Amino acid sequence: MGAFAGIARIRRDLDGLAREGLLRARRTLDSPQGPSVLESGATLANFASNDYLGLANDPRVIEAARDALGRYGFGAGASPLVVGHTRSHAEAERAFAAFTGLPRALLFASGYAANLGILAALADRESAVFADRLDHACLVDGALLSRAGFHRYPHGDLAVLERQLAASTARTRLIATDAVFSMDGDVAPLPELLALAERFDAWLVVDDAHGIGVLGRGRGSLAHFGIASERIVYMATLGKALGGYGAFVAGAPEVIEWLMQRARPYVFSTALPPAAAAAATAALAIVAAEPERVERLLGHVATFREGLAKAGIAGSSPTAIQPVIVGDASRAVALSAGLRERGHLVPAIRPPTVPAGTSRLRVSLSSEHSPAQVACLVRDLAETLAA
Repeated sequence: MGAFAGIARIRRDLDGLAREGLLRARRTLDSPQGPSVLESGATLANFASNDYLGLANDPRVIEAARDALGRYGFGAGASPLVVGHTRSHAEAERAFAAFTGLPRALLFASGYAANLGILAALADRESAVFADRLDHACLVDGALLSRAGFHRYPHGDLAVLERQLAASTARTRLIATDAVFSMDGDVAPLPELLALAERFDAWLVVDDAHGIGVLGRGRGSLAHFGIASERIVYMATLGKALGGYGAFVAGAPEVIEWLMQRARPYVFSTALPPAAAAAATAALAIVAAEPERVERLLGHVATFREGLAKAGIAGSSPTAIQPVIVGDASRAVALSAGLRERGHLVPAIRPPTVPAGTSRLRVSLSSEHSPAQVACLVRDLAETLAA
């Protein structure tokens, strides 16, 4: 029997990725997440993590998880609708609803699973989903999984979205958007999107993975804009500013009940470990009690933006995500390597994560960085770009 052609084809495709500077490799850390991490024997200032408030290694979050391990063990053992829903999960759902000011919340195993579940449960073949061109992949995949008509509008172009909605004859319409776009750090115009949703009788699905803990004094993008509506379905992850793993969906009680009954990633997946739910509850309490964490983070954002502007470097955002567009994928990789030599961990982001020709360095700031770390990165970034 000859060689398997499928393996040969994959090998050629991998070689092609390598030639184009698009082959990725994992880093192996030997430390917890934090403002500095240990990788391959080197201590590096960590500007790669989404741990925006430094909660991933907070002793109180760890203690909450440890206590839940003692009470419930590690694995949930089953789907939440069988016997996988513990008191720890229930407490986390109540805490998240209270934290966001929404009526009810539901805990999912991940943000990706949550968005797949939302869109496939609310839309069908007689529906239409309208999504920003730069939405996260999970919103795109959720729209495709729903089998609805799928319409994408240019990033932030509300005029095109309005025309698409006006032309739609779908029975059910859904507007799906990131609140903070994960590779650019810019903020979606949620009030205007809500106005369009109200005008055209549509749902507004908001993915606040990178807004929770950062905007709205930490309470997220809805609080930032001061908006509320029963047509908003709100998703936020636990794995970024809240320092853990998993996701919540919050909204009108009827919506959450429907998702509990019909969102396939919820119904047919083992529940999140109870310890992860307990860690989320602890993290929410810390964010509520310590607004200075968010204030420190936003102070670092302002310092970094001012430093870029003084250095003549384009591309900053009002959030913890600070992109520096360089265009070519191989150059982005080389710049990332150069910054590592100077003691900074800054990832190169390349297609397909971002559009072709927009490869970049993606700087993630944390409340736990020191002012000196931020200033040093700005200086070394300017020098590396100029070299």
